[in-house]
Amino acid sequence: MQRRLKAVQVTFDDSSMYVSLNDGRMLGVPLAWFPRLLHASLEQRQNFTISTSGLHWDQLDEDISIAGLLAGHGDLTHHHPQAA
Repeated sequence: MQRRLKAVQVTFDDSSMYVSLNDGRMLGVPLAWFPRLLHASLEQRQNFTISTSGLHWDQLDEDISIAGLLAGHGDLTHHHPQAA
């Protein structure tokens, strides 16, 4: 039986979020992918919960799936114009 991927630790620096997974990998993603996190205070960023499918920030109304991070998806709730 394959173990489901799950976040085990989340840390931040000024421009990125780092998610450690239960299989030993660490994902680093730019906060620019997630405007709610980018504009949040460090205290707000650190106030999250880890679920079986991803990360949740109740105060910021932000949910990020591990599958989405692995696929390279940022914030899918806002329309981003195509680059020229």
